[in-house]
Amino acid sequence: MAPETPLPRFPAQSSWNDFFQGLSLPFVAIGLILRSPKLRLLAAISSLVTIAALSMVAYFLLRYTRRLVLFFLGGNPQTWWGQGASYLLTALTFIVLLAVSANTVPLLLLSPLQDPISEATEEALGEPRNAFSFSLFIRQTLLSMGHTLARIALLLTGHLVLLGLNWIPVVGNAVWSLIAGLWTMGWIAAEYLDPAMVRHCYRFRDVQAIVGQRLRLCLGFGAAVYAILWIPVVNFFFIPVAVVGGTLLYLGLRKNGTLGPPSPRPV
Repeated sequence: MAPETPLPRFPAQSSWNDFFQGLSLPFVAIGLILRSPKLRLLAAISSLVTIAALSMVAYFLLRYTRRLVLFFLGGNPQTWWGQGASYLLTALTFIVLLAVSANTVPLLLLSPLQDPISEATEEALGEPRNAFSFSLFIRQTLLSMGHTLARIALLLTGHLVLLGLNWIPVVGNAVWSLIAGLWTMGWIAAEYLDPAMVRHCYRFRDVQAIVGQRLRLCLGFGAAVYAILWIPVVNFFFIPVAVVGGTLLYLGLRKNGTLGPPSPRPV
């Protein structure tokens, strides 16, 4: 039987329409999850872990974000307008820190489920399965662990560098919030494109290269996943939706020829 959810068709040449195609991927992913019993089970397990993780993150940030902002300000402002500005800074900082934490804490806890979700996505779309190989399994596991550490280090390093924007007078925090949001969206695209690519033995630099090559497509996908983080109830399922969407992105790029074979590795 042909799969009910067709593979996304991306044009070979990048255009501004890419952004909107990227935005649509999580919605296609939700439809595929609802039609696949295996994906529904994996999504249910993921949601339980995500609920616990996001609750812990929200509690911690609600308790300590205000203290962090006042530390950077050098104390509590004495004027009414200073107080108002400090609370605005607190809200913006909370939003950015919540987005960063929500993309790292549940990710670390659910890392073992990402490969099964990606593989189940390909199965649901009728993609051929590779025969099990223990040596390939070990290789993919080591690659996945290395990629996860590299991605998280890249995300946090970028945000640490961008943190300096807060020292720009008046507009610093607003500029930081905007650029930090865009950085997170681009990182999200790489994060959830990677599980499918690492399963097929692509290198971390291959993931980075394809994100740069189809940046508008990847930013659209990252923006949609970022938005899901702020939708109550739906955000409990954001990791399986993102992994399925990333797998659809990988398959679409492979089918249209944008993504070539993995880079050769030294023997």
